[in-house]
Amino acid sequence: MTQKSEKLQKVLARSGLGSRREMETLIESGVVTVNGETATLGDRITLDDRVTVKGKAVRLKSELDMPRRVIMYNKPEGELVTRRDPEGRRTVFDNLPRLKGERWIAIGRLDINTSGLLLFTNDGELANRLMHPSHQVEREYAVRIMGQVDDDMLARMRDGIMLEDGLARFSDIQSVGGEGINTWFHVVIMEGRNREVRRLWESQGVTVSRLKRVRYGNIFLDKRVKAGEWVELTQAEVDDLSGLAGLQSKSVNFGPNDQVPSGRKQRGRRPVHAIRRRR
Repeated sequence: MTQKSEKLQKVLARSGLGSRREMETLIESGVVTVNGETATLGDRITLDDRVTVKGKAVRLKSELDMPRRVIMYNKPEGELVTRRDPEGRRTVFDNLPRLKGERWIAIGRLDINTSGLLLFTNDGELANRLMHPSHQVEREYAVRIMGQVDDDMLARMRDGIMLEDGLARFSDIQSVGGEGINTWFHVVIMEGRNREVRRLWESQGVTVSRLKRVRYGNIFLDKRVKAGEWVELTQAEVDDLSGLAGLQSKSVNFGPNDQVPSGRKQRGRRPVHAIRRRR
């Protein structure tokens, strides 16, 4: 039976080398070979092909070979979402559990001054789908604003603001309290452009003094996970994320030493778009 060919970057991402976008960059840099020939974007391969990255042979994995795992990490301010920093600053990967023969792939990013929920997976296809703008996955943030905020400003940010990289908007905004010129809001965006939440608020002449991501898709930041700690998602939670990305469920296949939460409940934690607006 002839094997079905797949895009090279998709197979490399599934094999645990990084996200699909990272694999595209590797291919473009000329360090990937297929059957002894330098690979190019657009190449398609089967599992019978011989692939190397930077001279090292890659064990290609099929969908059936690879369990789908996801961990939740509570990122503190001051950490970078990168594997290595030339200046030696802390990165989120410093605190993650080690994977044998695979790599954790960050689902989205947070800037150095933003804290909160980060999801990591060993499944490049899941990461790619959850990050891609076409899937319209919600990201919810708690944001503290320094400055006066009025209804007209909120309406403009809901309708859309033209930033230097295109139109941006919050799909929902809710005021959640505060005193004086420091007020808290929960906001929802549908994509992950660089500093998008901060830039939207700054376009209205106010300052973001704190920013924390509290939800990605249908996964809420677990209050039991303190800053700098991680927890592995349950099979049910991974299945929910897979469904959100349009993927079939797969076994998580927890290892004997994995920290797996049991019976986590999410009662009372609702996305802001489900909160009825006050008239």
